Amino acid sequence: MSFLLLLSFLAPAETATPPIKALLVTGGCCHDYNIQKLIISEGTAARARIEWVVVQEGGNKTNSQIPLHEKSDWAKGFDVVVHNECFADVKDPKWTENIVRPHREGTGAVLIHCAMHCYRDGTGEWFKFCGVTSHRHGAHYPFDVVPAKGDKHPILGKFPERWKTPQGELYQVVATGENCKPLATALSKETKKDEVCVWTNQYGKGRVFGTTIGHYNSEMADPIFLDMLIRGIIWSAGKDEKDFLKPFDPEKTKFRWETPKDSKEPPKAK
Repeated sequence: MSFLLLLSFLAPAETATPPIKALLVTGGCCHDYNIQKLIISEGTAARARIEWVVVQEGGNKTNSQIPLHEKSDWAKGFDVVVHNECFADVKDPKWTENIVRPHREGTGAVLIHCAMHCYRDGTGEWFKFCGVTSHRHGAHYPFDVVPAKGDKHPILGKFPERWKTPQGELYQVVATGENCKPLATALSKETKKDEVCVWTNQYGKGRVFGTTIGHYNSEMADPIFLDMLIRGIIWSAGKDEKDFLKPFDPEKTKFRWETPKDSKEPPKAK
């Protein structure tokens, strides 16, 4: 278990607006969550005024019911929760309901990669919350992410016309919800379809931003991904970018996670 408070990379107090209060929930199977929690928290805090609480629980099992979610008020006090966990074999509908209820009542949510494959309890409620339904992924290869045609959503404010991920594991999306708005797609070698890989969703009163990108650390640490992620967090929290974004130059910033090029497979479940 890991529970820590990470304050934003503090800039001088220029505004009375408090920083975004964000909770990162992480842990479970098949991904390098020890490093990804640093990429998410530090990478976004360098770009915006945000205060993090990070909860890493559940080991690397797929069926962990983590202590955080035993509490009915587990999301109290947060503007937004980032779900970067992988618990596909937790199948208790009451457990799922305790997780999604705060979001349905208005707490913002961000869902990354394997979060889309969690809590398969047979009710479909988790997929309704996510905004997309996915049961599987393709082989591991880089893929081109292309924004949807039309006006660009603020979340993609710095996104290029095409981004080839350094590595990847593209999810196959079999359905999108009625409140899902696809923001970007990538062509799957397996299905020969443009798979939705970035989107927004409205779940009750809660805003949801989702992306299936992020299996590898190299994808998540890419400045294009982090620029998108912080804007997705701000949007999901119902905040205005101009009140929270701050100047940032990735070429002049070093982070704790940075190592020679990451090309190793994430750890497997035990």
